[in-house]
Amino acid sequence: MNDQEPFYKNARVILLIAVILGSLVAIMPSYSNGEFHTNLKYGLDLEGGSWLQLQLQGVVAQVDADEGKIIQADFGRLLNDPAIRIDEVALESATFTTSKDIDKKTIDALGYGASTVTKVAEGGNRITLPTNKVYFIKKYLENSLNAEVVPITGNVIMLEIRKAVTQEELENTLKLVDGKVIKFKDGVRPETADLTKKILEDKLNTAGFKEIPIRLVGDNFGTNYIMVDLAGMDMTTARNIAAKPGKFEIRIQVQGNETVHVLYGTEIRKVDPIQKESVRVAGATEKADTWGVPFELSDEGAQALRDAAIQYGAVTNPEAHFLSMYLDDKLVFDAALARELAKNIKTLPVKTLVANTGQGAEGEKKARELQIHLSAGALPVNVEVVGSGQVSADLGEKFKEQVVIAGIIALATVAFVIYFRYRQPNIIIPMLATSFSEVIIILGFTAIVGFQLDLPTITGIIAVIGTGVDHLIIITDEVLAGGAMPPDKVYKSRLTKAFAIIMAAAATVVIAMSPLLIMGFGALKGFAVITIIGVLIGVGIARPAYAVIIQGLLVETSDKKFADED
Repeated sequence: MNDQEPFYKNARVILLIAVILGSLVAIMPSYSNGEFHTNLKYGLDLEGGSWLQLQLQGVVAQVDADEGKIIQADFGRLLNDPAIRIDEVALESATFTTSKDIDKKTIDALGYGASTVTKVAEGGNRITLPTNKVYFIKKYLENSLNAEVVPITGNVIMLEIRKAVTQEELENTLKLVDGKVIKFKDGVRPETADLTKKILEDKLNTAGFKEIPIRLVGDNFGTNYIMVDLAGMDMTTARNIAAKPGKFEIRIQVQGNETVHVLYGTEIRKVDPIQKESVRVAGATEKADTWGVPFELSDEGAQALRDAAIQYGAVTNPEAHFLSMYLDDKLVFDAALARELAKNIKTLPVKTLVANTGQGAEGEKKARELQIHLSAGALPVNVEVVGSGQVSADLGEKFKEQVVIAGIIALATVAFVIYFRYRQPNIIIPMLATSFSEVIIILGFTAIVGFQLDLPTITGIIAVIGTGVDHLIIITDEVLAGGAMPPDKVYKSRLTKAFAIIMAAAATVVIAMSPLLIMGFGALKGFAVITIIGVLIGVGIARPAYAVIIQGLLVETSDKKFADED
C-alpha cells in the first residue's frame, strides 16, 4: 500500500482545500481596533434593528352588475346626459343613444375602446362600444372608487381593487347599478404581492440596503401583509425607508390648478441613475448643467402620455400644461414638457424621458429623491404600517455571543463523542476538521450570496454539523467493520455501501426541507436553505474528501505499524 499516491494530492482533497480557502477569502476575517470583522451579514436577531408589518391596501372580490345601468350611470355623468337610452347590450359590445352632439375622438378618449358613433334622425348620436361586461364593471369601479381595478381571469367576474375598500363601501357602490358582492376578502393577488415585494426590494437596494429579508403572508385568494426585517436600522429610519413607497401617478394640468390622470407608475419600465447634462433653462440664452432622472415608459404609457399631451394642448403650449408626479397623492415633481420634446411627441410616442430637477447641490438632491420615487413608482398598491418592533443592538450582540458559545459547545460535544467512540487521533482529527470545514464553506456561501445570518440559519448550521458527523461515522464504521484497514478493493466496496446510505439520508433531509423552501414560511425558509446547502456541500465535497483522507491516514498508520514490527 505504501506505493499509493499521498492522500493530500488526491483531487477530492485538493477541491476541499480550494473551496475552504475560497470561503475564507469570501468571509475575509480580520482584526482591528480591538474588534473582529468579517464580510458576513447578520440578520435582525444578531445585529439588532427594526421590523415592520406592512398591510397591502387592496381587496379581491367576486362581483356582478348590470352593464346597462353602468352605461347610464357612467356616461350620464361623463356626458352630462341623464337621459341616455340603452339600445342593445351584447356579449362583446353595447349600444346606447345620447342627446349630446359628441364626436368619436371624445368617446374614445374615455377609455372604453374604439367606438362607432353615428348621427340619429331625432338628434344626438348612437354610440357602440366594443366592450364586455367585465370591462364595464372594471371601468365603473375605477371611476366610482378612484382606484385601479384589475380583472382576474376565470369563469366568474373576479376583480382586484387596488385600494383599501370595505365590503360595505363596495356593496353601496354596486347597488347603484343593480350590482352585488358575491365574495370579498382583504388583500391582493399573489402576483400583485410578488410585484410589490420586488419593487420594495428594488427601492431598498436603491437606498443602499442590500439583501433585506421581505416575506409575504397570505393565501391564493388574498395576500394581506409584507414582513420586512431591517437589521441595524432604527425604527424612524425604517419607517421612512420601507413604509413610504406608495402609488405613483403622473397627471397633466388642464386649466388653472385642475389636473387629470395620465398614467400610473406601473407604466414606468426602467429608471436609470441620475445624470447631469447641459440643457437650456426657460428664460436663459445659454445652456446650463442641470441634474435629471432618465426613465423609460412602456409602449402603453408612452401612448397615454402622447394622447393626453395632444388632447389638452401641452404639445402646443407646454408651459400652460405642466406634468405633475404624485406619490400617495403628494406632489413630488412638476414641470412643463421641454419644447423639443413637445414637438417630437406630437409626431409619435416618446418612451425615454428625463425629469430635470435643477442645478447645483439642490438639484442633485432632488434628482436622487425623485429617482427613488420613480423606482417605487411601479408599486401597484399602497402599503400601511400595521405592526412594528425593534431589537436593540446590545441584545443582538448578546444573541451573537450566545450563538458562538452554542457552536463551540456543539463542536466540543461532537469531539467528546468521537473521542469516546474511537480514541484514535488519526480518526478524531480528520472528522472534526471535516465538520469545521463544512461550517466555513457554508459561511463562505452566505458571504458570497449576501445571505443574512440569523437564529434560524445558525440553527440550520448546527443541524448540518449533526447530520455531517452522522455521515462521517457511517463512513468510518463501514470501512473499519473488521476492526482494521481492509485491502483497497474491499475498502472501495464498503465505501460504496456507506455512500449509498449517506446519499439516501441526504435525499431524505432535502425532501423534508423542500416544503419550507418552496412555501417560504417566514424565517424558517432561511433554516431550510442553509440545511439543504450544508447537506449538498457535505455529500458533494466534504464526505468524499474525508473518505480519501481517512484511508490515507489509516494506511500510513498501518504501514508504520508493520515497519515497526519488522
